[in-house]
Amino acid sequence: MGTEWVVDAYGCDPEALRSRASLVALFDRVIHELDLRRAGEPVWRLFPEPGGVTGLQLLMESHLACHTFPERAFAAFNLYCCTPRTAWPWGERLREALGAQRVEVREIRRGEP
Repeated sequence: MGTEWVVDAYGCDPEALRSRASLVALFDRVIHELDLRRAGEPVWRLFPEPGGVTGLQLLMESHLACHTFPERAFAAFNLYCCTPRTAWPWGERLREALGAQRVEVREIRRGEP
């Protein structure tokens, strides 16, 4: 039925984690590089200091979400695709965009016995 990527990024730059613009650019890059299709406008919620940003983009293929925690230098991402996609280079991209020091990616096959 699809693949889900659950991604944890540690040691990120707190300012990047508070930046809606940085996260919008990151979402745009994921969507472009994986040839995904938007199913509407994204939803963004910026939380008061010391909080971060939550973002959700519905996709024709399912969804992309993020939750950032600048006070802990941590970001959580989730991408679910119901159509086959190659793995995205999460580690490299999150180091570039957010200054992540460590990135853990779990790839979960959904709907398979």
